[in-house]
Amino acid sequence: MSGPADLIFFLLALLTVGSAILVAVLPNIVYSAVALLFSFAGVAGLYVFLSADFLAATQVLVYVGGILILIMFAVFLSNRISDVKISNPSRFHWQAAFLCLVLFGVLSYTAVSTPFPVKPGIVYLPSTAEIGELLMTRYLLPFEVASVLLLASLIGAALLSRPEGQKGKSADMEEPK
Repeated sequence: MSGPADLIFFLLALLTVGSAILVAVLPNIVYSAVALLFSFAGVAGLYVFLSADFLAATQVLVYVGGILILIMFAVFLSNRISDVKISNPSRFHWQAAFLCLVLFGVLSYTAVSTPFPVKPGIVYLPSTAEIGELLMTRYLLPFEVASVLLLASLIGAALLSRPEGQKGKSADMEEPK
């Protein structure tokens, strides 16, 4: 290690990878969502460490502030939440561990054996205004598709949270007895 910067990087990487592993192996869905929060926070920390402050802020706002909260709403508003135990059944532990180790080996070999050329040159750092302009012009369609997808999942979570007797009708329209 060459200093505290390496230690910070490895701690952030350990937080991110460890939390991602916990997301996959924890049996309780709520605990998995909390581990996902720490995984997203670790990724945001890595972005800050790499001087990508805009990406770090976007990571916190979109993933932690949006998607993770949406996942928590879906878990808490689901009508299956009233069951005795909310769990994430885990099966095929050894097969999954073997597959992960094989993928890790392939990716590690590829990363170590690939010659990454380092070319000194001009580094282009786009401003926040340029990134905002790209989001509202060139990347507007994917941005809007993601927002519609999030809206649909929120509506689905609200629909699932309704009691069984009210699935096909409005709550204020009662059938006469």
